[in-house]
Amino acid sequence: MGAQWKAKGKALAADAKGKLFGKLVKEITVAARLGGGDPSSNARLRMAVEAARKASMSKETLDRAVKKGSGVGADAVNYTSVIYEGYAPHRVPVMVECLTDNPNRTAPNMRVCFRKGQMSAVAWDFDHVGMIEGEAENGADVELAAIEAGAQDFEAGDEEGVTLFITDPSDLDTVSKALPAQGIKVLSVKLGYKAKNPVSMSSLTAEQQEEVQDFLAGLDNDDDVQHVFAGLVD
Repeated sequence: MGAQWKAKGKALAADAKGKLFGKLVKEITVAARLGGGDPSSNARLRMAVEAARKASMSKETLDRAVKKGSGVGADAVNYTSVIYEGYAPHRVPVMVECLTDNPNRTAPNMRVCFRKGQMSAVAWDFDHVGMIEGEAENGADVELAAIEAGAQDFEAGDEEGVTLFITDPSDLDTVSKALPAQGIKVLSVKLGYKAKNPVSMSSLTAEQQEEVQDFLAGLDNDDDVQHVFAGLVD
């Protein structure tokens, strides 16, 4: 299932796009606040801007998000990054990244989301890594590309034809820039969490799988949740 859980099935297009834009705006805002509003000197902001452009975000919306984070204008806002840990049903470890302007709202919401699971320290069972999703073009050798670009590892991504390149967090920007020269089209770039001992979906019954999926969907639907990383493999 990959390192980052993604909802199965098709949500309403408008609703899905709205949620995606909301997450992208938060990421751009936080990146600008932490590293400044110039993408050329702020790798995290540059990656967030690239993701927003790929999602067809308007320049006006993008610029407004940068200004929010840079403290420019009346819309300036301050988001806090908060990590929640625990288990989904059937002991599936989960790391939840939230970006919130009100932690006092987010904490109780997360407690509600975890009612069918368990809040618990599980960070020990994850590696903090850089994650790059890419597609091989013109018959490029994925393994050779990973070696030449400096990735630590690679594996099949969540979608057919997509490869997930794993890097040290400090090498994420460097590797993402090097992969295109090796014939890899970069689709997404982010920091995330990769489970050391993931639970196999095939070890769960159909009913148990549905319970896990429903739990993860509930987390993902919370407006403050930015990313959900679940210890699951197909």
